[in-house]
Amino acid sequence: MSTPQSEKKTFYLTTPIYYPSDKLHIGHAYSTTAGDVMARYKRLRGFDVRYLTGTDEHGQKIERKAQEAGKTPQEFVDDIVVGIKELWKKLDITYDDFIRTTEPRHKQAVEKIFTKLKDQGDIYLGHYEGWYCTPCESFFLENKLDNGSCPDCGRPVEWVKEESYFFRLSKYADRLVKHYEEHPEFLTPEARRNEMINNFIKPGLEDLAVSRTTFDWGIKVPGDPKHVIYVWIDALSNYITALGYGSDDDSLYRKYWPADVHLMAKEIVRFHSIIWPCMLMALDIPLPKRVIGHGWILMKDGKMSKSKGNVVDPVTLIDRYGLDALRYFLMRDVPFGSDGTFTPESFVERVNYDLANDLGNLLSRTVAMIEKYFGGEVQPYIEGATEFDKDLLETIRASVAKVEESMENMEFSVALSAIWQSISRTNKYIDETAPWVLAKDENKRATLGSVLYVLAESLRISSVLLQPFLTQAPKKIWAQLGIAEGELTAWDTVHAFGTLPSGTRVTKGEAIFPRLEADVEIAYIAASMTGGTPAAQEEAPAPAAEGSQAAPAAPAAADAEEVEHLPEISIDDFFKVELRVAQVIAAEPVKKADKLLKLQLDLGDEQRQVVSGIAKFYTPEQMVGRKVICVTNLKPVKLRGELSQGMILAASKGDQLTLATVAEDLPNGAIVK
Repeated sequence: MSTPQSEKKTFYLTTPIYYPSDKLHIGHAYSTTAGDVMARYKRLRGFDVRYLTGTDEHGQKIERKAQEAGKTPQEFVDDIVVGIKELWKKLDITYDDFIRTTEPRHKQAVEKIFTKLKDQGDIYLGHYEGWYCTPCESFFLENKLDNGSCPDCGRPVEWVKEESYFFRLSKYADRLVKHYEEHPEFLTPEARRNEMINNFIKPGLEDLAVSRTTFDWGIKVPGDPKHVIYVWIDALSNYITALGYGSDDDSLYRKYWPADVHLMAKEIVRFHSIIWPCMLMALDIPLPKRVIGHGWILMKDGKMSKSKGNVVDPVTLIDRYGLDALRYFLMRDVPFGSDGTFTPESFVERVNYDLANDLGNLLSRTVAMIEKYFGGEVQPYIEGATEFDKDLLETIRASVAKVEESMENMEFSVALSAIWQSISRTNKYIDETAPWVLAKDENKRATLGSVLYVLAESLRISSVLLQPFLTQAPKKIWAQLGIAEGELTAWDTVHAFGTLPSGTRVTKGEAIFPRLEADVEIAYIAASMTGGTPAAQEEAPAPAAEGSQAAPAAPAAADAEEVEHLPEISIDDFFKVELRVAQVIAAEPVKKADKLLKLQLDLGDEQRQVVSGIAKFYTPEQMVGRKVICVTNLKPVKLRGELSQGMILAASKGDQLTLATVAEDLPNGAIVK
């Protein structure tokens, strides 16, 4: 029974509000996707979640950009925000509110906040002069500059002297230090906390300029309109103004504040862990429970920048490879809190090895075997049916515990690694139990049914655990396993192995992830980062996003006509051919090709796809579980649009064809000599 919304424990999560001066890139997608993963997880655990994102739309940089574009500042940010919301929709971000600092609800609340702080003496009028970085909207002392440039972005700074209102930041320094000491979880990772304490707080906090007179685009200071309220009070206040703080209806504020997590990239941690808590202390408002500063997504040559030609557009990756491929890479390849590096090679490897091979093939093999041996009906589970069951179930239980522990700490890559330990162990279970061998002994039919149940139930549990990360693949897994979204996909079911009812009917579907032609796709991604188009793109159509699997395949031996009187070769020539034992784990026809079957082969240490011209002689069902001999060192070719790498051996004469095979007890991957 679900808990009534009013009785649920709340969870308030925010991203930074993004500065709409230009198109967003994969780094912004990383922050917002991380927040979405956490929001989805907490909802699955029964929390009443409030997930906030938005845009910080005032400031001198926006004003200058708008002038360059021949637009008003409002027109300029309106256009950018449309693109940001489209990106969040494409990323399937489940935010509950999108706050814009140009909205009346925000502006009116900020005016009240400024007035309150001014009336109580925490804001006073003075004069400021110093070095200012317009892109970062930050002032710096001389000794903080990096060879005369901004220490944050490296751009030139300009000397600014003007009348300004100041916030008494120094007044709250001791209280801030005490809060850090009493709440070590307030700022994570630990390295960020140490940096703030040692580099900024202990050396002494200076009062902070919180208004400007050198530009006009912003919220005016009440009673002194030549001043514009500066970014700190304007932008940082969004986390409470979005909840109705300072309005006639502050019910959301009373329900959700204090925030459970402020999530952001590390370059703005200083503002959120020093300025923001001091502002809240001055307003007599509880501080957020946690501020988490994640690392950057770097390229091989450092940070992303247009001048370097290394900016990764998340839309390009989603359109070609599917949303789940991108979300998986972002959360798996970048340890949360640390910097991570994006390369086309690492992206393609994650898709091919983790998603296509490990998860996709596990689903294809499981469903294919249930259909072949039991007409698609899941058989009863027999506890301890094989000697391998206990170890697999212990691995699954340990993975579930690790996932839950890691998610509470927002260690997303650790959680995904734990899920993949379970998936990998389940794949190993297939090799250990050898269902195709059990199928030959009628006395072991119940054991075979239980083995296939274990595979299906393991997949169900993995799919439930993957829900916060992948928004599409779990539903596709459920469709093939015959599961309707509901009780069987609820989070708590991951603790109860054996939840899947026997008698459930599976339905074979398209492979949930495409296996990519590595060289082609690496070239495509690299070219897209510089705005170019690789020549290979014209030859290789985009892989169907989370659609049919296009694994490295092999040319068919059986399509060739019989050739007599071939030229002699030496023994050295013969030894250049690598022949290995392979087992067919899945098979399906190639579309619009009567002679071709697409076979998924298990070679022991790897899995491949082979396209073979045997469709007139063998059905897909007849191929699953069969041992074959594969030529594994052939140059890749394409057959009817499918990339192939390898060849299975067969003997043919006239209208007859028979596969070359080996003894069933030979291990997959064994060399044939």
